[in-house]
Amino acid sequence: MNEPVLPSYQSARFLTSAQHLGQCPPESGCEIAFAGRSNAGKSSAINAITRNGGLARSSKTPGRTQLINFFSLNKADCRLVDLPGYGYAKVSKELQERWQRDLHQYLEQRLCLHALILVMDIRHPLTPLDSQLVSWCSKRRLPTLILLTKSDKLSRNAARQTQLQVEKQLKGKPGHFKTALFSATGKIGIEAAQAFMDEFFAPIGQQSSELTNPTEPGADNAPDAP
Repeated sequence: MNEPVLPSYQSARFLTSAQHLGQCPPESGCEIAFAGRSNAGKSSAINAITRNGGLARSSKTPGRTQLINFFSLNKADCRLVDLPGYGYAKVSKELQERWQRDLHQYLEQRLCLHALILVMDIRHPLTPLDSQLVSWCSKRRLPTLILLTKSDKLSRNAARQTQLQVEKQLKGKPGHFKTALFSATGKIGIEAAQAFMDEFFAPIGQQSSELTNPTEPGADNAPDAP
């Protein structure tokens, strides 16, 4: 069996944007999406994980993040997805509801979505909107890594206690949830996030690769040459 090929997250490049599910790239391969409240540090997390400070744009006002943004990697059919931030207070209720509807449709209907990274400010974890997203992931049994961002703002002990509290609230929920302390500025949790994504990107292309390079049947039992 061939060794799995992992993508380089530093290879991430902007691919395309979509306003709704119908504009997304064709269903193929594997996507891992990033979601979170506005100002929770989602863009900073994506940029830190990919080691590309300009990949995901962060802004104090809604802009590019109104769209679903797709990023390609240097492994075929592997993509990162930046979902619109939710809970932004300075936009109309109608716009907030539209963003939530588009987010819900993507999470519920996108078949090539293999996992989600949910970004939460460690000082304000599991807000009502966060909990709603957790429920969606639980319903779909979507593997989810909760990144508790800005963990450098708390002492190590306080950050760990908050992480344990979040894990306690998630315990017993159907689905697959993991947590990790994270800080873009402190370079904390980057490896944990990358390792989580590796689990889902590694198998992509393996089956087709093995089919194109099969072991010849009976090769091990072939008679010795005279």
